[in-house]
Amino acid sequence: MQNQIHDHHPPIWKSEKLGGIIMLACTIISILLTNLNIFQYINFWNNQILGHSLTQWINDGLMAIFFLAIGLELENEIYSGELSNFKNALLPIFAAFGGMIIPAGIYYFLNAGSEYQSGAGIPMATDIAFALGILALLGKRVPKPLKLFIMSLAIIDDLGSILSIAIFYSKTLNWMNLGYSLGIFWLLILLKKAGKYNPIIFISGGILMWYFMLHSGIHATITGVLFAFVLPYKNGKKLSPSAKMQANLHVPVSYIIIPIFCLANTCISLHALQSDMILTTNNLGIILGLLIGKPLGICLFSYLAIRFKLGALPNNVQWKHIFSISLIAGIGFTMAFFISNLAFQEPKYIESSKISILIASLFAGIFGLISLHFSLNNTKTSV
Repeated sequence: MQNQIHDHHPPIWKSEKLGGIIMLACTIISILLTNLNIFQYINFWNNQILGHSLTQWINDGLMAIFFLAIGLELENEIYSGELSNFKNALLPIFAAFGGMIIPAGIYYFLNAGSEYQSGAGIPMATDIAFALGILALLGKRVPKPLKLFIMSLAIIDDLGSILSIAIFYSKTLNWMNLGYSLGIFWLLILLKKAGKYNPIIFISGGILMWYFMLHSGIHATITGVLFAFVLPYKNGKKLSPSAKMQANLHVPVSYIIIPIFCLANTCISLHALQSDMILTTNNLGIILGLLIGKPLGICLFSYLAIRFKLGALPNNVQWKHIFSISLIAGIGFTMAFFISNLAFQEPKYIESSKISILIASLFAGIFGLISLHFSLNNTKTSV
C-alpha cells in the first residue's frame, strides 16, 4: 500500500514512525498514570464485562484483529513475496525455535526444582506489537525483508508459546470448544476452495471461531492468524477479500488497537520494585532469558540453519541486522504477562515477574533500536 503513496512525504497519519511514537507515548502515559494513581487507572482496566476484564477483552479480542492484520501480510509474503522462497521461509522458523528454547533453558537452569520452576515459559515469546513499533520508529530505513523476518519469527514463537500453554499450563483445556473452532476453520477453508465466498458467512464464521477458541483455554489471538488464511487471496489482487481486508485494517490497527493495547498492558505499579524481589532467580531468569537468551538463541539457530543450508538470509539483510533484530526480539509483553498469571498463584510472584518483563523489554527495545540504527547507517545501498 505504501508504494501507492506519492514519492515526497506521505501523509502523517500513514507514517509508520507516527504509529511507533504513539505506541511509546501510550506506554509512558500508562506507567505514569498507574504510579501517580490518577483516575484509579489500574481499577479502570480491571472493570468486568461479561465475566472478563477490559484488559482481557483487549488482549483476547482486539489483539485477534491485530493478528488478523499480521496474518494477512504474512499470507501475502508467503504466496507472492519474500517468504515464497522456501529457504527464506525456513530461516525465521529456526530463529524462532532458538529464541524459545534458549531463554526457557536459561530460566529452567536457574530455577529447576524451585518454587519458580513453572515460569520457564515466561521469556519465550516476542511481543510482535511492540517489536514492530520499535521498527516503526526507524521508518522506511528498515528493509521490508527484515520486518518480515521479525514478524514471522514473532508469530511462530507466539504459536510456540500458545502450544506450551496448551501442554504445560492449560489445566482446563476444553477439547470440545477447540474442536468446534477448528471445525469451523476447516469448513471455511472448504468453502473457499469451492469458490463459495460470502462476506457475511465468513466474518460470522470468524467470530464463532474466535468465540470457541476463547472458551477452549487456548489464547484466542491465534484465531486472527487462522482466519487470515481462510480469506480468498486470488494472487493478491487488489479486489480480493484478503487485500481489501488488509487495506481496511491498517488505520484502526495502527492508531486505535495498538495504542489501546499499550494503555491497558503497561499499567504496572513500580512501588512493588524492591531489591529483594528483583534479585530472585525467577526475575533473573526472566531478565537473562529475554536480554541474553533471545539474541543468543536467534543468532545461533539462524547461523546453524544457514551453515547447514537449511535457510538463507533474506535480500538486503546482513548479520548485523539479524543481531539487532534479535535484541528487539527480547521485548516480551502480552504473552509473557499471560504466562506469568498462569505460572504462579502468589500475587507477589506475578507482580515481580511483570516488573522483570518490563525492565528486560525496556532495555531490549533501547539496545535493539540503537543497534539497528547504527547497523542501518553503516549499510551500503542494497543490490
